Amino acid sequence: MIGRIKAIDKMSSVFPAHRVEGKAGAGLKPEHLYAILEQADAVGFFEVHAENYMGAGGPPHAALTRIRNDYPVSLHGICMSIGGPEPLDRDHLARFKALVERYEPALVSEHLAWSTHDNLFFNDLLPLPYTRQTLARVADHIDEVQEAIGRPILLENPSTYLQFEQSTMSETDFIGEIVRRTSCGLLLDVNNVFVSSTNQHTSPLAYLGDFPLEHVGEIHLAGHTTREDDEGDTLLIDSHDRPVADEVWKLYDIVIGQCGPIPTLIEWDSELPPWPVLKAEAEAAQKILDRHAANYLFGSRHAEHA
Repeated sequence: MIGRIKAIDKMSSVFPAHRVEGKAGAGLKPEHLYAILEQADAVGFFEVHAENYMGAGGPPHAALTRIRNDYPVSLHGICMSIGGPEPLDRDHLARFKALVERYEPALVSEHLAWSTHDNLFFNDLLPLPYTRQTLARVADHIDEVQEAIGRPILLENPSTYLQFEQSTMSETDFIGEIVRRTSCGLLLDVNNVFVSSTNQHTSPLAYLGDFPLEHVGEIHLAGHTTREDDEGDTLLIDSHDRPVADEVWKLYDIVIGQCGPIPTLIEWDSELPPWPVLKAEAEAAQKILDRHAANYLFGSRHAEHA
């Protein structure tokens, strides 16, 4: 199916064709807008949650239009429920498609998760068992999204707190097979790798060793909260409410050293800090990207996602 998908025609673009390769960015929050607009080249790019821009107009679109004129934009969906057992919401998919066409984002992504059931929406990204049946359903949903928007998406690995007894394959094998079937790209959330591995007493380096890194088109970094479960064991929560942890920075450095300067996004979605704090996190990622950039040539692997 993916062979029929064609890239957006840049000749008909209404926005500048900013490049995103090798850049570090931040999530665009209304609270930071004035500070961002007061400076040039605030960060390398901005990412927005698609669902916050599904209205027809108003201040959110006015702000995003100004940002898109000056920066690359990554469009990150959180409510498509690609892993859900039910058909995709056609109205939601149509709104998602309209956003892609309206803003011509450099990157488009969604989650390997589900959040809907029987017309109910759960405000969470819920895990799914890794079975052949689930694999077929997720692949069909990704094909439907890619066919609708006319381009590949990047699929994000989840943060998990349990494992399903029904699973018949590992998460990395499941994700690799999804890529093989759909030709989608991947969004590697390094914090999710660390959170899931810690919670399940496995090695994050072993996970990364099995992950199909050659298909990664974007990386996410975020902060997490440390708690204890009922038995006193460490429990990490993917909270996006604090700086990136040292352990996650170390994993990120390893990934960039192996894969090259992949566009990297700092996620900070609650307990928002002042803009200079978030910008400093993006600058820290940019330093790592720049340090490794000399060993790689742009254009071969990452250009297909730009």
